[in-house]
Amino acid sequence: MKEKLVLIFLISIVILPIYGAEQIPEWVKNNAELWSENQIDDESFLNALEFLIENQIIKVEHIVTGEKKMEVNAPGIFHVWSYENDFHLEFGEPTSRNIHFELIEGNEQLYKDIRVKNTNAIVILPVFTSSAYSENGFYEYYYDRCDDCTTVKIVENNYLQFYQASQMGERVLQILGYKTITDIDFEKNVKILEKFDTVILLHNEYVTQEMFDAIINHPHVIYLYPNALYAEIEVDYEKNEIILIRGHGFPTEDVDNGFDWEYDNTRPYEFDQKCENWEFYDIPNGKMLNCYPEKILISNIELLKELKNLVN
Repeated sequence: MKEKLVLIFLISIVILPIYGAEQIPEWVKNNAELWSENQIDDESFLNALEFLIENQIIKVEHIVTGEKKMEVNAPGIFHVWSYENDFHLEFGEPTSRNIHFELIEGNEQLYKDIRVKNTNAIVILPVFTSSAYSENGFYEYYYDRCDDCTTVKIVENNYLQFYQASQMGERVLQILGYKTITDIDFEKNVKILEKFDTVILLHNEYVTQEMFDAIINHPHVIYLYPNALYAEIEVDYEKNEIILIRGHGFPTEDVDNGFDWEYDNTRPYEFDQKCENWEFYDIPNGKMLNCYPEKILISNIELLKELKNLVN
């Protein structure tokens, strides 16, 4: 069973959608779920994958397997893998709670071009957003599956889960030398941003009013992911919970951005995950990227070079 969970997860990372997950037929999704539960055999599941490949709904990149880890080679930049014990089930699907990166020997010149040293920049890791997307979280409420899921536990051990929480982006930036801080530590001391010349946001969708104010008043912020600063929350550390206050159609359907932020760039950029025409554009306190870069940060050298230029 473990081996199947690992393989399903790597399929989700390495078999990259061309047209988006919404184009994958429901019968294929159902087959994957039944296969993970040992209710259909391997041949039936492989037939479903062959259908996706033959119809160019997905494309397959290089996968290397081993007894202790499942490895993906990001072309030319990193070795990427997860161990079997990194996986758990979330919404009935296998999810890695840890992705490991390693620099490739012989790429010294490339790393000089994309790594940072002695840069006074800080990356804010979106643990609150990871919590919001967890099981029994805010999205259960948004999808009318739960009436009281506007309060959710903060994820254990500050893990970032899912592409919505910038899990891949966090790992890439850390291995390239960027300093990081969780949004938990930032929320407890919002003045900490004053110590840094540059602030880099990932998919920091859920923030408190104090966090929002500190970010928009910092003179140099790089909004690396769209849909940041989208919904207002409060934090209860005694109960280890975040509470949805405003945004994302709450408390009334007419509420969009919870802060009524004029520079919100959710639409249409949040849904562009291919980033074929990526670029940074100016807003008064920094730069915004015009696509959702989670899937390309492990392989797009030019984007990583440009990010380094923006923080130097």
